Amino acid sequence: MKTLRRTLLQLGCATLLTAGSAAATDDWGQFRGPERTGVSSETGLAANWPAGGPATVWSIGDLGEGYGSVAVVGERLYVQGTEGSDSLVFARSVADGSLLWKTKLGERLIQDKGNGPRGTPTVTGDTLYALSGSGDLAALATADGSVQWQFNILERFGVDNIRWGVSESPLVDGDRLYIMPGGSKGAIAALDRATGDTVWTSKGLRDRMSYSSLVLQDIGGIRTILGFTQEGGVGIRASDGELLWKYASPANRTANAAAPVYHDGLVFYTSAYGTGGGALRVEASGDEIESSEAWFKTNLQNHHGGVVQKDGYLYGFFGPALSCVDLATGEIRWRARSVGKGSVAIVGDKLVLLGERHKVGLADASPEAYREGGQFEIADHGWPSWAYPVVANGKLFVRNWNELTVYDVSANGAASSGAGR
Repeated sequence: MKTLRRTLLQLGCATLLTAGSAAATDDWGQFRGPERTGVSSETGLAANWPAGGPATVWSIGDLGEGYGSVAVVGERLYVQGTEGSDSLVFARSVADGSLLWKTKLGERLIQDKGNGPRGTPTVTGDTLYALSGSGDLAALATADGSVQWQFNILERFGVDNIRWGVSESPLVDGDRLYIMPGGSKGAIAALDRATGDTVWTSKGLRDRMSYSSLVLQDIGGIRTILGFTQEGGVGIRASDGELLWKYASPANRTANAAAPVYHDGLVFYTSAYGTGGGALRVEASGDEIESSEAWFKTNLQNHHGGVVQKDGYLYGFFGPALSCVDLATGEIRWRARSVGKGSVAIVGDKLVLLGERHKVGLADASPEAYREGGQFEIADHGWPSWAYPVVANGKLFVRNWNELTVYDVSANGAASSGAGR
């Protein structure tokens, strides 16, 4: 199979009907936000933070181990963690962090880079879907955490866990749930989300799973899954699992973690470990779709914190520096040390940043220059701050190993000082 296969065009204009779509506009009901892109249109946030950081609303320190972010829907948040030898999902009050329920998924992952789950729950309607670092997947009732169905993806699809553990956050669209188990039975699988039964596994794609989560787009009227396996960036037809393209250049054989990014006919994939990032151009001609590499840059290496896009510009940590990149050309507009290597989200016209060495920052999402709106430090619990930042309904949620802290970043609330710790 050729590295670049025919694909499907016109990704960007479609509205994603993913798990977060049933939630309120400013909720954050799944990994990387309302449309799974790391971008929120929420407004009314502070343009700058005081020296000590925005005001703390509350903080808890009993999540156990793990790197997953939170899903926020209405008055509840959902997050994965551990207790003893168990991997769990917790439901908590957004108002004060109090525990509403907890449900065991299975045994916790034990790994030298940090134990516990890596994924973020996906919430749609009255059901939550969560996947542990050891491959335990479950559908839970959001009301009380009761199990609707549950199984281990490694056992069902006959694969071994990857070196640093399953790190995926499940993808929901309509009546289906999509995951990337990898392996000879098909790298990507569609499940009936009501029962957990397998609907299909990808045809012609048997790559190993990676550390990246799937993204869904409507491409020329066809629902298409964008993924990044251990061997390449791929496009899969959601209706039947047919492989539409595979782009090997941005993949490394150690860890591909960043989710694909699409804008204006280009799909961007990036990884670290000496590899880089490349844009795949997709063009339609009648019923045929051709794909070709638009550009590839070895200096665009994103390790783990993902990349976001606004108005044709990419923002992410390429190497140790936050960078703004012109997606059309791959040229860097600016670079800044900022909070050091980490993860990023866009909320309105702001970049919300979480550095792996325990710094949180705010900056303009602008190609003109790096303009910082504030920065503060959080506690060092002995492990990197690898969870992605979440902003929902005027609050910033920072998961930092066993700790979850909520800050008021609304225009009024952030004026109060004293969050830095």
